[in-house]
Amino acid sequence: MKWLMRWLASPANWCGLGLASVVLGLKGAGLLGTLGLGMAVLGYGAGFVVGGLWFGFPSNREPAWEALEFSDEGDTREAMERALTGVRRLVDQNPGQRIPAALRTRVLALCQSLDALLTQWEGSKGTLSLQDSFHARHIAIRYLPEMLNTYLSIPAEFAATQRLDNGKTAVETFQDTLAELETKVRQLRSDLAGQDAQAFLEHSRFLNQKFAPQGLDAPALNLPPNPSISPNPRKDAST
Repeated sequence: MKWLMRWLASPANWCGLGLASVVLGLKGAGLLGTLGLGMAVLGYGAGFVVGGLWFGFPSNREPAWEALEFSDEGDTREAMERALTGVRRLVDQNPGQRIPAALRTRVLALCQSLDALLTQWEGSKGTLSLQDSFHARHIAIRYLPEMLNTYLSIPAEFAATQRLDNGKTAVETFQDTLAELETKVRQLRSDLAGQDAQAFLEHSRFLNQKFAPQGLDAPALNLPPNPSISPNPRKDAST
């Protein structure tokens, strides 16, 4: 099915359909005489070849970004690392130079932040809520890969120049969505850091209460009397 969709959307197919439509138009206008549908088929074939030579023929291989799908199953670290590795590889390859340099830098920085979040999460004394845990996994495994997948299906020139329904280009929309993901990752890291800092403070208070001095009123020492010291030194001095 994906291969059929790539065929239908290919420039070669559109060129073939365009030339076949011209032939059918001439036939309808009576300019081709007895020549019929065979000329339309030949026109499609000629247009397909010319379009394929000029723009490229449909490929049986799926584009690299179509393979950017990851399973949200099993160990969190393995799933997130597998997804982030695939995103980095795709951004480095930058098929068709569709990703501007500034966006590439931000995507790679987001991957690094997600790596740091994962490490922090594993070593933290705090916990994330069920919803935040879900978001932490899915930013790496679904949200970022699917956004990149969808964006890369848009021709680079269209993505940079054409306004979408939101009044922005695809590049600008990509930037805005990245900003939202960056903000969420920073929030998750801040939440964990805050919980760890509070745990540290509470532990410090416990140690302070347990081992800190109890003030200057220490109990008096009960020592035996020393016979060499006179209890009345003024009386000794007068004798």
